[in-house]
Amino acid sequence: MTTTATADPVPEADRHDLIEGGRVWRFDRVERVLHWTVAVLVLVLVATGSILYIGALSTLVGRRVLVKDVHVWSGLLLPVPWLLALPGARGRALRRDLGRLGRWYRDDTTWLRTRGRSGRNGSLRKFNAGQKVFALVIGGALPVLLATGLIMRWFEPFPDHIRTGATFVHDWTYVVVAVLVAGHILKALAEPEALRSMVTGWVPAAWARVHRARWWSESGGDAPPG
Repeated sequence: MTTTATADPVPEADRHDLIEGGRVWRFDRVERVLHWTVAVLVLVLVATGSILYIGALSTLVGRRVLVKDVHVWSGLLLPVPWLLALPGARGRALRRDLGRLGRWYRDDTTWLRTRGRSGRNGSLRKFNAGQKVFALVIGGALPVLLATGLIMRWFEPFPDHIRTGATFVHDWTYVVVAVLVAGHILKALAEPEALRSMVTGWVPAAWARVHRARWWSESGGDAPPG
């Protein structure tokens, strides 16, 4: 019914979606380190951005120059983990999962239309439509924030209308990202098995069979129902 690991440990880069006993390999170390590094940077950016954006918080915290410097440097550091994680053999699993996030299926449309209440978990692959939309929006928003933030920080070469437009876009994109990040955290807390896979790399086979049955099947488990 399921495949099992060989006696020799399988290197992380070659595990893919290995089923071993009662668990399934979901994320390798590179993906997990990247996720948590980017998560910390984004949370710092949202927190410092909120302090700079909301007058009451700015007054309460003070030290605006320090907060601004932390905000700027966190933004400048944001591309670095990606540049380190994507190339070469170490980025194989990451590139594979980015490809999965970029593919859209009819079942994703159904999941999105019913907000996950369609009852068709047997059709779900490794990522559901909500995760794909989140990745798409965040993946587009963060470069926009970086570009507009650079214009706002080093504004001298730019005319006034570019500065004004950059500020407007930056502020509203920040609001979108803050809302999405809050929703992402709440959803992650509601799915402890999926959250735990970003710490250990594994999910229980029972969870995969029920909540990601097509991925479970593609990994070598039972065929999905229906």
